[in-house]
Amino acid sequence: MDGNLYDIAVIGGGVNGCGIARDAAGRGLSVYLAEKNDLAGATSSASTKLIHGGLRYLEYYAFRLVRESLIEREVLLSMAPHIIWPLRFVLPHQEGLRPVWLIRLGLFLYDHLGGRKLLPASRLVDFRRDPAGEPLKPLFTKGFEYSDCWVDDARLVILNAVDAARRGADVRVRTEVVSAVREHDSWKLETRDNLTGRTETVRSRALINASGPWISEVIGQRIGGSAQARTRLVKGSHIVVPKLFKHARAYIFQNADRRIIFAIPYEQDFTLIGTTDIDYDGDPGSVATSADEITYLCAAASEYFATPIEPDTVVWSYAGVRPLYDDGHTSAQETSRDYVLDLQGGKGEPALLNIFGGKITTYRHLAEEALKKLEDRLPAMGRPWTRGAVLPGGDFDVSGFEALVDDLEREYPVIDGVVMRRLARSYGTRVRAMLVGVRDIGDLGVHFGAGLYQREVEYLIRNEWAMTADDILWRRSKLGLRLTTTEADSLGEWIKDNFSSVVSSAA
Repeated sequence: MDGNLYDIAVIGGGVNGCGIARDAAGRGLSVYLAEKNDLAGATSSASTKLIHGGLRYLEYYAFRLVRESLIEREVLLSMAPHIIWPLRFVLPHQEGLRPVWLIRLGLFLYDHLGGRKLLPASRLVDFRRDPAGEPLKPLFTKGFEYSDCWVDDARLVILNAVDAARRGADVRVRTEVVSAVREHDSWKLETRDNLTGRTETVRSRALINASGPWISEVIGQRIGGSAQARTRLVKGSHIVVPKLFKHARAYIFQNADRRIIFAIPYEQDFTLIGTTDIDYDGDPGSVATSADEITYLCAAASEYFATPIEPDTVVWSYAGVRPLYDDGHTSAQETSRDYVLDLQGGKGEPALLNIFGGKITTYRHLAEEALKKLEDRLPAMGRPWTRGAVLPGGDFDVSGFEALVDDLEREYPVIDGVVMRRLARSYGTRVRAMLVGVRDIGDLGVHFGAGLYQREVEYLIRNEWAMTADDILWRRSKLGLRLTTTEADSLGEWIKDNFSSVVSSAA
């Protein structure tokens, strides 16, 4: 029998795939994960970047999904307080849309469905006295405020992959599963390294298809199977504009078309606005924000902000495709964000588990449920363990981020405070592993711009599978918003010239 034999092979390096790989590896299973591009290279880095229950889902009576999400919200906050933090959301009341009594009822349920312990409850806001009213049009005099959390979505994915690898998982990026066939009691996977073209044969007792918006393609063209669930691809776009308000709260706006959008503080100097919900039929790898979507988002936000937002102020936009389970609703925004786990393979056959839908907030619970489906196929599997198990760098108290920053600034006084705060947000306590031996600014190596130094780039190449400038500037950080084109090109050239030596020095 050719090829290494693993307990589980996972196709897809998004949040669900990496979450499952981490959970499985921690249960003592051997795990192989293949991602054809970069980790979090598609949907999982194109979210609104919220850990939330989904207030609007209450309108569709999705109480189980909201409750599960609200419970997970505080679980994840405790697991990764460096990349997840509490955020208050301000909801202005718009006459003629959802009535006050309905909003009050929704927020009451939101406060109590999930056993909230760490986050403050909702409250009424008087915009005539509260700073949250300053950027709004004068016609908005009252509203509501409630709690959810912010997350660096791409880093959440990468930290799950880091922990999976640390626990023994074989994580392969830029590696595509060309075909997968059942042979006797295992799957035979043919894989290809998309950088070198090298092929490899891998075997696994179970196969998990977590390929996101490519799930139907993988089922039909790579596995040659059929699914018991239908996929609906829904495009969500976001825009980033210069900072629109001074305070640290976010806004949630109701629109006349029954959609909602968010306006969220972003990377200190910007505001993130999104999202859209549009059916998508095309290559998920080529998805982009359209001019019409930019116009829509600007107009929707301008209904509330006193200063109109024009499309020419947009400094960046991004779009992603959500692979939702098609539940038959007529509009994209009504389609459930819940997940469906489609298990195939009869007795004596190696199992195939297809992952449909889901949202970032419930990825950890989804991983537990996915492995539960495979318990009888993999009797050596250990018990669930991820609830409360911190992600790399998150081993400090939920309220201890400022203390961590203070400690790091004392330990490394040569590093600018703004840079150190960013490093702490990205890496938590693992900053110390990155900065071993740094006593002088020269120890950080080449400065590429905006506080990005050679030491950090080398760390990302060695420890987080970074291979290109885009990997670093748009997924492992958002420094692409700050580096000039010349600086970004310089970083790319440096990586090309030094990648092999950096990798070999880590061996």
